[in-house]
Amino acid sequence: MLSNIALYGAIETGLIYGLVAFGIYLSFRVLDFPDLTVDGSFPLGAAVAAVLIIEGWNPWLATGCAVMAGMAAGAVTALLNVKLNILNLLASILTMIALYSVNLRIMGRPNVALLTEETVLTPWYDLDLAYHQVPVLLFVIVVFVALILLWRFMKSETGLAMRATGANARMARAQGIATGAMIVLGVAVSNGLVGLAGALFAQSQGAADVTMGVGVIVIGLASLIGGEAVVTPSTVVRALIACVVGAIIYRLAIAFALNADFLGLQAQDLNLITAVLVTLAIVLPGVRSSIAAKLSRNSPRKGA
Repeated sequence: MLSNIALYGAIETGLIYGLVAFGIYLSFRVLDFPDLTVDGSFPLGAAVAAVLIIEGWNPWLATGCAVMAGMAAGAVTALLNVKLNILNLLASILTMIALYSVNLRIMGRPNVALLTEETVLTPWYDLDLAYHQVPVLLFVIVVFVALILLWRFMKSETGLAMRATGANARMARAQGIATGAMIVLGVAVSNGLVGLAGALFAQSQGAADVTMGVGVIVIGLASLIGGEAVVTPSTVVRALIACVVGAIIYRLAIAFALNADFLGLQAQDLNLITAVLVTLAIVLPGVRSSIAAKLSRNSPRKGA
């Protein structure tokens, strides 16, 4: 069984990765744009927030700058695709590689510590709550606000145009939609959310590291696919809820796997556990549908 600290820690991290899943939902599901930039924009958000906080900036203002930096990274990827006709996947890989050097430039070294600095969490520790409960409360509020804003955006005229672009770009252009602008905006917003997640992650963990983005795309996909297996994404709001649910379930599964002594797993097995969970998340919905179809065929028909 998990201790309270491990349980709240898993939920805390799951909420942060829920923001990553929001971004991946926007790029993968809405725009049909495979985007690996997130592996670079996640540590970019962390780096920008950490450096500005050390320079004495207000933590929320530093976090806002991290969001803008993430949006800029996403816009670069989209412009490489839209203006230079570089394949979207390749464009995102190029930006991701470039961001490694950019992040090193921003931090000036491989990692930056925030343990003695004031962060967005600092005022919340004055509340009458256990230390490990404070980040969960704050991140629940942040994720809820992000979910509402993203839901409202997707229902707006611009959001509908973006969804049309992802569904059928040729038809969207025929209706007068500037599909190139929609791709740039969508990928920028997607990476802005990832930059926000990176900034919050660095402040909750007390450090920003240039390698902290490795595998973030896999975690986000696991959260997205796993959440959709639990919560049917029949509407936009249900799809966004599925992202958060999937991220929390993913982190809880990781925590249980690492704390289950009978499994004999250790911290170095994290990537193996991630690969297994992603595989299950991809396969299980198809297996469930196949079983349901067989049961439907084998069930006796009325009047037979």
